[in-house]
Amino acid sequence: MAKQTYRRHVNKKGRPNQNFERRNEEKVEAITYQEGITVGELAGKLHRNSGDVIKILFMLGKMVTINSSLDDENVELICMEYNVEATKEEAREDDTLLDTEEDDPQDLQERAPIVTIMGHVDHGKTTLLDYIRNSRVVEGEFGGITQHIGAYQVKVNDRLVTFLDTPGHEAFTAMRARGASVTDIAVIVVAADDGVMPQTIEAIDHAKAAGVPIIVAINKMDKPGVNPDKIRNSMAELGLMPEEWGGDTIFVQCSAKTGAGVQDILETILVVAEVRDLKANPNKPATGTVIEAKLDKGRGPVSTLLVQNGTLHQSDSVVVGTAYGKVRKMTDDMGREISEALPGTPVEIIGLNDVPIAGDNFKVFENDKDARAVSQARMRARIEKERNSSSAMTLDDLKAQIDAGDVKEIPVIVKSDVTGTAEAVASALSKINVDGVKVNIIRKAAGTINESDVILASVS
Repeated sequence: MAKQTYRRHVNKKGRPNQNFERRNEEKVEAITYQEGITVGELAGKLHRNSGDVIKILFMLGKMVTINSSLDDENVELICMEYNVEATKEEAREDDTLLDTEEDDPQDLQERAPIVTIMGHVDHGKTTLLDYIRNSRVVEGEFGGITQHIGAYQVKVNDRLVTFLDTPGHEAFTAMRARGASVTDIAVIVVAADDGVMPQTIEAIDHAKAAGVPIIVAINKMDKPGVNPDKIRNSMAELGLMPEEWGGDTIFVQCSAKTGAGVQDILETILVVAEVRDLKANPNKPATGTVIEAKLDKGRGPVSTLLVQNGTLHQSDSVVVGTAYGKVRKMTDDMGREISEALPGTPVEIIGLNDVPIAGDNFKVFENDKDARAVSQARMRARIEKERNSSSAMTLDDLKAQIDAGDVKEIPVIVKSDVTGTAEAVASALSKINVDGVKVNIIRKAAGTINESDVILASVS
């Protein structure tokens, strides 16, 4: 049976008029749909006007637009209204955004190393990177303190190096807490005239927990009366033994103000990167991590992505955390619009439907339909996880895991009122070995428990 439906027209001014065109369409008896179907897509499957579907939802107290995604309940209600049987297609099982495919060794090519600059406040992290980039970024920052996480790419001896300039160790740890191990090399900046400070120690702890090689840059060597050996001695006590003292940590003396020693740091980074043999496959859909994200009034959600494998192209359909969209515009760290980004390249994109979280992974999919389905599935999983989130592990839970053989070491943070007590407690705990389970002291310090301690504990 044919059913008469109507299509509304608009006049030259864009306003709806009262003239309707009649057309014949086949009656729909059953449809199939995927997770995250929009109002417009559902109307198309039902052979109905989008306005009719929006009107039904409005009568049910739901304000939607033609691009709004519908949940299962709303889809069922609309289909019942038109006496149509709706069947939901199975969701994609592979909704992970990690790069799980093994690459052919012949496809692997050398990629830019990703270097994170860390250290205490006002020890010259941004000034050092500023000298490397030959720009004056620090002048636009209040008090010389980094106001955001930046990602920059520079050329060193005809090789590209990607730098992440963090506002402090907390940002680096928060990224690790979300599973974002994006750093290949950590550069710890220590001011020669200030010495090792609490945030320097915390930066070292986080770099060690990330399992990346560490280069120590002794900065501000242009100031009179500085003693770099004092810095080396303090760092050696923290487990970073200088190479010249028989250790395996490279120390470089420099001055971010005059540029002395900066070239040595860059060459050291290249040597460490060459030893690590960093490679990626540019001939596949891109995967990577979010460095930062914000909501711009004029452009909408803006995300800085770091491509870790594959190549990101303009107009690619991408899922970023629980957000999805199409890469409408892509710019590099200099603000130039580009059409593709190779592995190790930081880019800023617009086109997502929501603002992702720093540290989220992203992955390119074949089409918008797959991207939307995976995004909706990940959103449901995140909401469910937040609902079911429980408190920290109890001692009973820990004992059960030890009995089951799932735990080989217990990471512990020791905090006390005085340093001596922390040292004594840490020394006693490190000697404990029960049934093959060791205690790993990841930090020992004096003072109260702070947010940084909690974050480090949660990721370790």
